[in-house]
Amino acid sequence: MAKLFADVSPLRNSRNFRRLWTGQTVSGIGSQLTLVAVAFQAFDLTHSTLVVGMIGFAQLLPLLAGALWGGTLADAWDRKRVLTLTQVAMATAVAGLAVNAALDKPQVWVLFVCTAASAGFQGMDWPARRAALPMLVSDRDVRAAVALQTTTMALAMVVGPALGGLLIAGLGLSTVYLLDVASFGVSLTAILLLPRLVPAGGGTPMGFRSMTEGFRHLRGERLLSATYWIDLNAMIFGMPRAVFPALAIHLYGGGAGVVGLLYAAPGAGALLGSLVTGWCGRIRHEGRAIAACVVVWGAAIAAFGVVPVLWIGLALLALAGAADIFSAVFRQNVQQRTVPDHLQGRLSGTFFAVVAGGPRLGDAETGLAAAIGGPEFAVWSGGLACVVGVGVLLWRVPELWQDAGGGRPLSAESEQEAIAEVVTELGEGEPL
Repeated sequence: MAKLFADVSPLRNSRNFRRLWTGQTVSGIGSQLTLVAVAFQAFDLTHSTLVVGMIGFAQLLPLLAGALWGGTLADAWDRKRVLTLTQVAMATAVAGLAVNAALDKPQVWVLFVCTAASAGFQGMDWPARRAALPMLVSDRDVRAAVALQTTTMALAMVVGPALGGLLIAGLGLSTVYLLDVASFGVSLTAILLLPRLVPAGGGTPMGFRSMTEGFRHLRGERLLSATYWIDLNAMIFGMPRAVFPALAIHLYGGGAGVVGLLYAAPGAGALLGSLVTGWCGRIRHEGRAIAACVVVWGAAIAAFGVVPVLWIGLALLALAGAADIFSAVFRQNVQQRTVPDHLQGRLSGTFFAVVAGGPRLGDAETGLAAAIGGPEFAVWSGGLACVVGVGVLLWRVPELWQDAGGGRPLSAESEQEAIAEVVTELGEGEPL
């Protein structure tokens, strides 16, 4: 019988993985502080949900470029070197936000520029971080290490936003940004203590040809492509974070603290879900499981848009977060069994572009919908569109329904390897 809870053996067995995991945990919490701070500051300065959404959208192109180019870097350079450079670059971008917040008249354009720059470097960071993981743990611990990274990000999505709302109210925006800068310092120290992480065979030469090789593989795997499209559908139509400040202030009558709670709620559900992913390895039809999880996500978001009671809304967001974590586990399991090792860096970059780029498209869609019909309309209409999108994808890509790659019998030794990677869009991978 599969174990219910996440396996922590990689933390016991690998000192280098402990270092990477600890640094990632601290910097993940710091990034969530800044995520809430930027949204709150943008709405406070402009009183516009559209501006909040456009800040997320402005990060899209740098993120895509960074992720795709970062995939080739991860398969060509020493991955420790890539991670070192990205920590310094992201800390510099957040320091710019801190300086701006300390001014008598903070400028909105600085929010656009600094977050876009940070998004580009985060896109470069993730493929190297993901590709470095199998180099730090034994083969039998890889899946468990991925599950622990999932838990780390889910924890950051709960602690970071909730703490961020309180710190903004108590210490101010500039101090919150500086705390994030310090968190990157912790992550950088952990990375500097790692050994060299040179790709096998010295790496694949960088360039456009290297990048297109990953796209050719993706195009030939219809099931894998479908998992990317279904995730984009969920994030574009069902990610309402751009209206969280407006809902917190105008619907729930709160301030920065309530904004933090709204951002934290999906993460709370994701955290609980990440702790009980052991059953996922017993699911035979992973494609159907992905579709079901995304339907639950969309339905929960739609319900959140019509319920004016804060605690019920938080519970619905938590339910959506749990559904997303299970969906991500299945999606990453599909990727693990359909992508060869020499393409892992490039396909990880592509995957990161999807899971982190989708919410930014969602920011624009939600901000625009809110400008047309109000924040509540933007939320419930997006949730319903997400559910409809699942039906369209099942019709257009029957492989998603027919997939039966999971559920293979596992020995007791390898049961935990059925817990696959999750790179959840709720907060993991946020450049801020």
